[in-house]
Amino acid sequence: MSLFERTCAGDAAAFEQLYRDYHPRLARFLARMLRRAQTIEEVLNDTMMVVWQKGDSFSGGSKLSTWIFGIAYRKALGARSRQDEPVPDSDRDHRLSLDPSPEEESAQARRQMLLRSAIAELSLEHRTVLDLTYNHEMGYNEIASIMRCPVGTVKTRAMHARRHLKNRLSGELADWI
Repeated sequence: MSLFERTCAGDAAAFEQLYRDYHPRLARFLARMLRRAQTIEEVLNDTMMVVWQKGDSFSGGSKLSTWIFGIAYRKALGARSRQDEPVPDSDRDHRLSLDPSPEEESAQARRQMLLRSAIAELSLEHRTVLDLTYNHEMGYNEIASIMRCPVGTVKTRAMHARRHLKNRLSGELADWI
């Protein structure tokens, strides 16, 4: 009997193990959507409570992870709509770091900053598609199931997101290649 089946049968120890297994992946996924530690933890716990309380509603039409990530995605959308949007810091790119660092660390930090900045410009849907594709190694069918949209929509969002990143980063990344 799998952890999930034991969880559905009310086995608290199995649920605890399932929670520990999914916590790191869900936390990373939610962090890219919500960015506030307290909200991330709340949504993660709410997600796993749905798994505990309504596990019997899982039909098996997808992978268990797809079902759980779908719950987390919808819970995150709800939490996001209830939280205040962060105020953009227009001076962020103009401030210099006071910490001395080797040239390589500086170049790496700049690449990461530019990439994060370019990704932050994307819509939530585009960021989510990229995150699930590259950080969680999910296929378009799974992503479509999580986001409750057609596979074609996921492919289109991925294409637009990659095009945006390519256009946004092409000149600056050329210096590092």
